[in-house]
Amino acid sequence: MNLHRIGYLIVTKSALLTLPEYLEVLDKELAHIQITVTCLDNERTAQYEKASPPSQRIHAIQTLQSRGFDVAIRLSPLIEEYMDFDALNSLGIERCVIEFLRVNSWIKQWFQGVDFSRYLVRQSGYWHLPLEEKQRIVEKIHIPQKTICEDVTEHYQFWRDFVNPNKEDCCNLQKINP
Repeated sequence: MNLHRIGYLIVTKSALLTLPEYLEVLDKELAHIQITVTCLDNERTAQYEKASPPSQRIHAIQTLQSRGFDVAIRLSPLIEEYMDFDALNSLGIERCVIEFLRVNSWIKQWFQGVDFSRYLVRQSGYWHLPLEEKQRIVEKIHIPQKTICEDVTEHYQFWRDFVNPNKEDCCNLQKINP
C-alpha cells in the first residue's frame, strides 16, 4: 500500500507498532492508527482480554503521536465503570475514537460490575445506552479531539452533526488521500 500510495487504517490492541521493524514500514502520510483501550488497569484488563497490557498500548500511542503519526486511542467499547477518566485525561493523548458498549446476553457474561439496567435502547439485536447517558459520559473525556462511532441511527446523527470533527468519517482519519 505504501508503494501505491494507498492510505490504510490499523486498528489493534497491540503495542508492537512501536518496534523498529514496524516503524520502518509505516508511512506517516498513509498510516492511520487506532489503538484500542477499554480499561487502564493492566490486571483488570487481563481478566477479559488477551492483548498487550493497556500501559504498553498507551505508551505506543504516546510514542506514535510524538513521532507525528495519525494515531488515536480507540475507547472501544467505552464502559464507564471500567474507565478511570482522570487518568485517561492526564495522558496527553490528542485524539480519541469512542465506541460505546453494545449489550446482548453473551456480552453480559464478560463484563462484571456493569449496570446493564441502564442499557434501554434496542437496535440491531443489541441494547444501548440512551443518548443522554452517552453524552454525560463523553463530557468526562477531556481529550482535545473526540469522534464517536455509533450504531444507533438517531445517536449517530447527533454525533455526526454536533460532535464529530469529520462529518463524513466517524473514524476521523487525518491526511485523507484525495
